[in-house]
Amino acid sequence: MEKRGRGAPAPSNLAPQQPSGGPRKERRPSMFEKEAYAQILRERLRESFHDVQYVEPPFDDSIADIGKEWKSALAKLRFANSYRMEPLKKFQAYAVEAKVQQLLKESLKDVKYDDKAFSHLSLELADRILIVVKEFGYYRYKFIIKVLFIQKAGQAINVASRWIWDVAWDSWVAAKHETETYVALALVFALYCE
Repeated sequence: MEKRGRGAPAPSNLAPQQPSGGPRKERRPSMFEKEAYAQILRERLRESFHDVQYVEPPFDDSIADIGKEWKSALAKLRFANSYRMEPLKKFQAYAVEAKVQQLLKESLKDVKYDDKAFSHLSLELADRILIVVKEFGYYRYKFIIKVLFIQKAGQAINVASRWIWDVAWDSWVAAKHETETYVALALVFALYCE
């Protein structure tokens, strides 16, 4: 066995063999070379596409006036991530409560208790309440609406709901309409989605 020193050449039988006469691969440019870095950026930009737009919605009191025209224009756009962690317009429970209370009063003023009719009426009322709440234009809020009809028969009732939510931005509203034979309770939960 032969010992080699630090400066001794490697034996010829251990040297890596180069393919002779074959096609050579193009060397990829390094990002540390000045001219090559610009070329790499151009290639990456050419490969990517930028068809995403972000439109900041107009959030003031005139949103109800713009309404459906603005929503139909938004349906055609794709949004980029805004990285927004808080709403542009916070959910205002007092305004929503007044509107839902008015809707309940108008819808149920001449209705008598009928358990078969109320199963359909509760769904219809929930849809109408959702439409009314969406007209306020709370951006990035999701709404959950529960409508309960309770017959008055001398009983007590407790209604409880549990949610995991952000105390700063999420909220809820309860509106009640009472007659001689029943109580109608509408619950609106507004959950902000980041």
